[in-house]
Amino acid sequence: MKGLTNGPAAMIPPRFDVTPAQIDRVVAVFYRAVRRHEVLGPVFARHVTDWPAHEARIAAFWRNAILYERSYDGNPMRVHMQAGDVRADHFPIWLALFDETLRRSLPPGPARAWSALAHRIGAGLRMGVEDLRERRMGPPVLR
Repeated sequence: MKGLTNGPAAMIPPRFDVTPAQIDRVVAVFYRAVRRHEVLGPVFARHVTDWPAHEARIAAFWRNAILYERSYDGNPMRVHMQAGDVRADHFPIWLALFDETLRRSLPPGPARAWSALAHRIGAGLRMGVEDLRERRMGPPVLR
């Protein structure tokens, strides 16, 4: 079965039908677009000095999230919060660009499934960035 690894994760089927090669291609195409983007490009350029290593790390993140490979051990929330210049309004831009990459790179079913996963993850990261900004700017807002 595609996407399975040795060990305990070998019993977990992938979230949806996508191969490691497709993940690598989506990540590469997406980050080419990010580097050219007028808003996202400068933000990423301030933080990413080794694009091949960054793309490999993000591909490992997605292989973990989709295929359960357990090849990623980072903390995306911490990275985005510590960057200091990642804003909540960057996430809708990021997601629109990612959705376009998925639509152009994958069959419709896997593209929709991956998009839904990316939007859930993006919503969590956006909330973390918003919470950090509120804490820096004043007392917490209780809703």
